[in-house]
Amino acid sequence: MADKLISIVIPCRNEAQNLPLLLDEIQAAMAGRDFEVIVVDDGSTDETPQTLAAQAALRPFAVRHLRHEKSSGQSLAVRTGAWAARGSVVATVDGDGQNDPHYIPVLIDALLAAGPQAGAAQGQRLKRRDSRVKQLASRFANWLRNAILHDETRDTGCGLKAVHTDILRKLPFFDGTHRFVPALVIQEGFGVVHCDVVDRSRRHGKSNYGIFDRGLQGALDLAGVWWLRRRRRRMPKAREISHG
Repeated sequence: MADKLISIVIPCRNEAQNLPLLLDEIQAAMAGRDFEVIVVDDGSTDETPQTLAAQAALRPFAVRHLRHEKSSGQSLAVRTGAWAARGSVVATVDGDGQNDPHYIPVLIDALLAAGPQAGAAQGQRLKRRDSRVKQLASRFANWLRNAILHDETRDTGCGLKAVHTDILRKLPFFDGTHRFVPALVIQEGFGVVHCDVVDRSRRHGKSNYGIFDRGLQGALDLAGVWWLRRRRRRMPKAREISHG
């Protein structure tokens, strides 16, 4: 497994203070493995470009900087990283430091151990560090999503994921895709494995995502994914049969 190139995609906006620490932790967690880091800078207005230029010169692994000319959201940042990835597996981790990179190889190993029938490994947070209101809102959203989509995932909002690159690129894109990865992977005919991860507090800066500003959008996205699953059958696996 160590010789399989992994592309670690970090969607971020204004996380210049958090990125060096995050890269330190990724370097330690991925020791002995072949990997690249793709930081998708979603229109940051802080020192992110200068920070990444300095970090790229220091690191023994590839640190690639992709920049959106304007902020376009986390889902589009993940998509940008997925299409730029050179690895056969994409692992995602949020740029704010709340996701512990220690779990990146855990997710990768769980995905690969599950075999070709598995398309993704999804992190599920324990000991949430968010405010009580945000935790309750997230818990309700996850319950509602699972009740409607039956994706058997407790926490799709966790940024820690590992997905086969070719499968991730096939998923239908909309603003909010990153919150529905398990359901969309299942729609493509693949399974999802789950790994518990421990949440952490943000080290620097403030969240770019609120509670109420995405509530209505999340409801519309859920309705859209429900419609998509109703109108599209699960993708069958096809194999060629030789008659000669």
